Amino acid sequence: MILKAENITFGYNNRNILNNISLSLPENKIIGLFGDSGCGKTTLCKIISGYISSYEGNVTIDDKTIEDKGVYPVQLIFQHPEKTMNPRWYMNDILKESWNPSKELKDNFGLKENWMRRWPNELSGGELQRFSIIRALNPKTKFIIADEISTMLDSVTQVQIWHYLIKECRKRRIGLLVVSHDIELLDCVCDDVLFFNDLNHK
Repeated sequence: MILKAENITFGYNNRNILNNISLSLPENKIIGLFGDSGCGKTTLCKIISGYISSYEGNVTIDDKTIEDKGVYPVQLIFQHPEKTMNPRWYMNDILKESWNPSKELKDNFGLKENWMRRWPNELSGGELQRFSIIRALNPKTKFIIADEISTMLDSVTQVQIWHYLIKECRKRRIGLLVVSHDIELLDCVCDDVLFFNDLNHK
């Protein structure tokens, strides 16, 4: 199974941000995407994961258009998790909106039981990010795009999170695109690294 973004072009105010970008993400592979802050990485992530629908080019899985029904097979984990969660829901409800993960998986990512009956504004950004990652690991997920997901985490938590996310993706043959401006992180966790400026044909 291969996720492809082909000839992606996108812009606004008569200025293109993305120009004829193409990349492929095979299942069970961890690919890094390196680029400076503000270069357009997040916009590309939103297009590939279905958040932006008006663009030039194609996004496919095994050369077939992705159907927007049920759980989207390409899950995007945002840098700022607080912006993706309903502030009026308990964390337990936010998690179960996607699926009901096992206790082992929740323990692996450091989710504490007393967090489940808290509101999003009662947890730190790093704590919320753990929920975002587990939500993205829905059983129907085939590909995950991780957009600067560990910038809010301390170094010890970063190691834990990346270890278990990679372990879970390997076990389930999920393709993982790791997007970051930290080249050392990408070199450490990825099978291969792509450079945004090389893909963006300005």
